[in-house]
Amino acid sequence: MALLNVEDLTIAFPRATPVRGLSFSVNPRETVALVGESGSGKSLTALALLGLLPSGARIASGRVAFAGRDLTALKDRDLRAVRGRDIAMIFQEPMTSLNPVLTLGDQITEVVRLHQGLSRAAAKRRAVELLDLVRIPEPQRRVDEHPHQLSGGMRQRVMIAIAVACSPKLLIADEPTTALDVTIQAQVLDLLDGLRRDLDMALLLITHDLGVVAEWADRVVVMYAGRKVEEAPFAPLFAAPLHPYTRGLLNASPRLEEGHHHSLGPLLEIPGSIASAAAETGCAFAPRCPLVRAACRTRVPEPMAAADDHSVACPVTFTRESEHGLAVG
Repeated sequence: MALLNVEDLTIAFPRATPVRGLSFSVNPRETVALVGESGSGKSLTALALLGLLPSGARIASGRVAFAGRDLTALKDRDLRAVRGRDIAMIFQEPMTSLNPVLTLGDQITEVVRLHQGLSRAAAKRRAVELLDLVRIPEPQRRVDEHPHQLSGGMRQRVMIAIAVACSPKLLIADEPTTALDVTIQAQVLDLLDGLRRDLDMALLLITHDLGVVAEWADRVVVMYAGRKVEEAPFAPLFAAPLHPYTRGLLNASPRLEEGHHHSLGPLLEIPGSIASAAAETGCAFAPRCPLVRAACRTRVPEPMAAADDHSVACPVTFTRESEHGLAVG
């Protein structure tokens, strides 16, 4: 049984619908990567899961089930109890997410005192343990420091410590490696993967860079202009991506190691920019797609099964693969 099950989720503003009919699931102890360019609806989806949509946005339709409970039907009080305890989130930009006037210990103890009812002294001891858990040196000293005294990588580790303070069943990491250099990126992702195993939790990793998830994701969901365009386990998606957009993302990503990318040649950009969420006519990727046909501009493609656990929303891809004698399900 899936831990998180998102069914036909549609998020709407008064004049735009940035997420349309999105469905995916996350199983216990699994890492699922939600991938796409900025503006594809990834972060908005994450906020919807926790009932934290910005002013003016609403869930127009769909269902978000977590451990069998429909989160969209919960009252605010019940949803607040879920946040931080059962589902936690690491937000983008740790420098702006952390309170600059509070010590690291104060910000960690706030979470554990709220959800676990610990005394002030016990909560501070727990804060030191959590800083040690995320591999921050000298945690007894760091617990009394402020965010500006730490590097970007260390601040991100503090955000992770806050997120895992109550051992959630699901951790959502929204662009956890933004603005970090490549070495620190790998350390942060390795830390998240280790915590996932040690704390027996699932991880929803949100990123714009397919290269980032190459070693850590069990399954990948690719989003474009608010819709899911492809979903598959990591290995088949990287070895044989079916949607032109997925291929474009791979061709535009630095190759981390042999066999992990669709193209071994030079990096190639995807021409144009992501479609507006204000209106939808046909496939949103059609203006940028090298395989575009007339029908693509009038019909919105729905995901179709290409193989076991591999779906793609592109009938042109099915036609081309069939013409070349490849199995498409």
